[in-house]
Amino acid sequence: MRAIIIITFFLLVNIFKSSGQSRGSYNMWYQYFLSAKISSKSNIIALSQYRSYDFIYDTRLFLGLTYVDYEIVKGVRPGVGFMYLLLRSYPEDDKDLIRYEKRPFQQVMLAGDIGRVGIIHRFRAEERFLNNPDQFILRLRYLISINIPFYKVGQDEKFYGIFKNEIRINVRNERAFDSNRITGGAGWRLSKKWAIEANLVAQLDEGSSSNYGAIVARNFLDWRKKNKNQ
Repeated sequence: MRAIIIITFFLLVNIFKSSGQSRGSYNMWYQYFLSAKISSKSNIIALSQYRSYDFIYDTRLFLGLTYVDYEIVKGVRPGVGFMYLLLRSYPEDDKDLIRYEKRPFQQVMLAGDIGRVGIIHRFRAEERFLNNPDQFILRLRYLISINIPFYKVGQDEKFYGIFKNEIRINVRNERAFDSNRITGGAGWRLSKKWAIEANLVAQLDEGSSSNYGAIVARNFLDWRKKNKNQ
């Protein structure tokens, strides 16, 4: 499995080197995801993400977000958070456009299992405040995320498959359909605190499409106060 990930990484390097002139068609996506327990029912999540039009240099997007959730009943976790983004596009071939966005959001996650397969449904509402030009967009998102174990019962939980499908809809907008994003890949649990994932992402927007190679690092921490008597 380690060899497959390394080979995939170098294949992506070659693909994006050769397709660097096709801006927006082939992109890279790098992400760090932190999940920290702050109580028996609550987590704080932080995420940073960088996307480029080529392998790394031609910036497309940078974002940082954080949110807090709370498990009200088993498998049901509402949460609130905030995201800040830098967006860079090329409306003209020889000129780029930079926009900044502030995005508060509210969400509910429903988690469950079918056998050994983990399934998460996420419903999110976003209030998007953009500049250059000033614009407000209310957007709704639905994501289904499936985690498929690649190990037998009793073996170490190291390798797993990933499938995600997300649709995003604009509210009170002439263009209701925003985008549909499909993700497929594999993950490798390095330890209890770390996992790394390699994904392919296909995104369909109105009138255009984008493809990403995505590398994700996941970090799991426990910030709860320990019992001194233990």
